[in-house]
Amino acid sequence: MQLRSELAALQLSVQRAQTGAEAASAQATTRVREQAVQIDQQTVTLSRRLDALAATLTTLTARVEELGTRVEALNRQVRTATPSPTRPGPAVSAPAPTGGTPAAPAPPAAPALSPGAKPATGSLGPQDIYQAAYIDFSKGSYALAIAGFREFLRRYPEHELADNSQYWIGECNFSLARGYANAGQQERYLQSLELAVQEFKKVVANYPRGDKAPTALYKEALALLELKQPGVAQTRLQYLVDNFPQAEETQLARERLAALKEK
Repeated sequence: MQLRSELAALQLSVQRAQTGAEAASAQATTRVREQAVQIDQQTVTLSRRLDALAATLTTLTARVEELGTRVEALNRQVRTATPSPTRPGPAVSAPAPTGGTPAAPAPPAAPALSPGAKPATGSLGPQDIYQAAYIDFSKGSYALAIAGFREFLRRYPEHELADNSQYWIGECNFSLARGYANAGQQERYLQSLELAVQEFKKVVANYPRGDKAPTALYKEALALLELKQPGVAQTRLQYLVDNFPQAEETQLARERLAALKEK
């Protein structure tokens, strides 16, 4: 009886130990899962922050370009406003003399432009057209901006700002897509994303050595991800990493590639 009692007590201790081990294992599994969820959440948060930083960098770059074009425009205005030594001064009306032949009337002055009027497009230089299109973009007038940048490319396809113009056309379509998404217009959202991909591709195809090529590649990959084409996006990101190792967007591309390969 004593042995049976001791055996029963031992079996009870074993059962308690097994129960404790199972509980500890379940707790450990729960903790591992919670940590995995936290890591995933932190990864998503970091990715969003990186995207926000990339967008901020793009905005700052655009502002620098805008300031540069404004400075150049002001310099041209100063040069234009400075009268040349041989330029005649403005005609001054004078009363006709009391006798003799009356003075010839002064030629009519050119009509002044209203405050919101623009000069004829034929008189605009490349910097003027580019600046006007960029101002439309900065105001959110994306359709006008696209038309302005296309006009710039039509007139000056070999200009140093041609790659920038092509890039901003893609950026306009990307911004339009975001607006359609916020408005719940799914069809227009997808159409604008596809147009953005096409326009970003033209930057790399037509201006492979331009400053905007790496940025266009990264933005093209982001648009492809929104179009649910991760395979194509991964290919473009890898192209960016391989061909532009020193670009600012390359590190972002590496992190995106790592996240895509883990899925």
